[in-house]
Amino acid sequence: METIRVLLVDDHALFRKGLATMLRDQPDFEVVAEAQDGQEALAKATELMPDVILMDIYMPGCDGLEATRRIKEALPYVKIVILTVSEEDQNLFSAIQSGAQGYLLKKIEPGELFEMLRGVVKGEAPLSRATATKILNEFARQVKQGREQDPGEQLSPREREVLELLTKGSTNKEIAAALCISDNTVKNHLRNILDKLHLQNRVQAAAFALRKALSPPHKD
Repeated sequence: METIRVLLVDDHALFRKGLATMLRDQPDFEVVAEAQDGQEALAKATELMPDVILMDIYMPGCDGLEATRRIKEALPYVKIVILTVSEEDQNLFSAIQSGAQGYLLKKIEPGELFEMLRGVVKGEAPLSRATATKILNEFARQVKQGREQDPGEQLSPREREVLELLTKGSTNKEIAAALCISDNTVKNHLRNILDKLHLQNRVQAAAFALRKALSPPHKD
């Protein structure tokens, strides 16, 4: 079992310590450090190179959104999941634009949080159903208003199919089953999609697909 190295970033010490204790009780998580603001998070992330960062938004000085942007610039590989009380749509979209791989509310059950963190390491996007619905609704609204509807012509028909399934919240395994291809082939398609579209993660790819109104070509 591979150990997932986690950095916790939150200015509320009681919440941060409680979460650290719960994560340490899991055999596959290691809390490598804690930080109380974005600036400290950047310093510790650069020094310790964690696999995943759990990031609050509202913190004094450098907040979570700015910290996410700075950390992703310095460490593109790291997975950042926003864990916050904020249900404001603007924070959600700003976090995604900054490079966050997921956005979860602090009222989430511990077991669900652990599973989503394991998923993000595998390349999946940790989003609650409510959060995913907000993303879909927002970009569907933009499409309806006629914003940026030109399709991504650089994508192959198969890549469009993968992207279409991605917008429905499908995991790599589910995409592979639907298209009768291997998990590794799905991963390669996703890498190509992100590279071609100059995006950082699958959440941004799903958002791009909805914003551009992409869909697989019709089959006769």
